[in-house]
Amino acid sequence: MSFFMNNAANQSVNMQNMAMAEQELEMVSDLFNRIVSSCHQKCIPKTYIEGELNKGEAVCIDRCVAKFFEVNKSVGTKLQQMSGAGLPM
Repeated sequence: MSFFMNNAANQSVNMQNMAMAEQELEMVSDLFNRIVSSCHQKCIPKTYIEGELNKGEAVCIDRCVAKFFEVNKSVGTKLQQMSGAGLPM
């Protein structure tokens, strides 16, 4: 077997890994941006009174992020169950 053949195969795998990593980074960035937007809108008033979050705002954001992840997890589980059962999504 040639060294060059093996190198070409590795490069192909590396390109696939890079494409998958880029897609995953894009998905994580999108999730982060949706969380920030949604929780900021729900928990932070339009006019800032203080430079730092007060306790109520911090608790609201903490709960908002936790709920966002819980719902995301539940939806993912349900979609996996549906696809495993052959149900249309």
